[in-house]
Amino acid sequence: MQQKVNSLEPLDASQLRIACVHSGSKVATEHYNELSAVCSFVPPKDSDVILALGGDGLMLHALHSYMHLNKPIYGMNCGTIGFLMNDYSTEKLAQRILSADSFVLHPIAMKALTTEGKTEEALAFNEVAVIRASGQSANIRVSVDDVERLEKYIGDGLIVSTAAGSTAYNLSAHGPIIPLGSNLLALTPVSPFRPRRWKGALLPHTCTITMVNLDPEKRPLVTSADFRDILNVVTVTMREDQSHSVQMLFDKDHSLEERILREQFTA
Repeated sequence: MQQKVNSLEPLDASQLRIACVHSGSKVATEHYNELSAVCSFVPPKDSDVILALGGDGLMLHALHSYMHLNKPIYGMNCGTIGFLMNDYSTEKLAQRILSADSFVLHPIAMKALTTEGKTEEALAFNEVAVIRASGQSANIRVSVDDVERLEKYIGDGLIVSTAAGSTAYNLSAHGPIIPLGSNLLALTPVSPFRPRRWKGALLPHTCTITMVNLDPEKRPLVTSADFRDILNVVTVTMREDQSHSVQMLFDKDHSLEERILREQFTA
């Protein structure tokens, strides 16, 4: 992820064309109606910026749904945690958007081969998780850039996380918080049994990570790329995809960079 100048800065508040999408929750719907009374929203394809009302889940869906439009996305929290969102307010909304900091996110590209011989592909802005799908532990071989790093990992599964996603599932599994601009991915174990004391690894964002299910018949695995699940995977390959990107906007006093840094000092 890298920070860059907000591409909307040449515009002024009166010129800004805003599209608005929301999660459909009661709170998000109420805020959408409130904003609609003072803003003339346009369709996403005709907009300069997309306003997303909801929580982090809604933001992830918006990143995937509108990535092809190449529009910056500014989120306002109408959910619970809202780590990827700004605070909700109707005051000077256009000015807030125009003065916001801009961050470019590149997703992880995941390719999985299943026991049925199918190849499935997906993108993930938060993480790709490979997790056991039965009562049996996962047995996984891990290679990085075609070099075997773990001959046999035994546990509940493994997570590969971006910097933006490092405070989500990765953090719950005691993985490291990754500062923005560090150009790293986190490889984090979930309930490891062997190697028992292995805490995971920080990997260059340019590397290719390959996981192989060593016992797909007895020990099925599911891989999740953000909110998409693929069952019965045999091999999963992951790498950062520089060909896809999204631009997210954050208030200067509430930047994603500052929140990731602050999270590292939270008990």
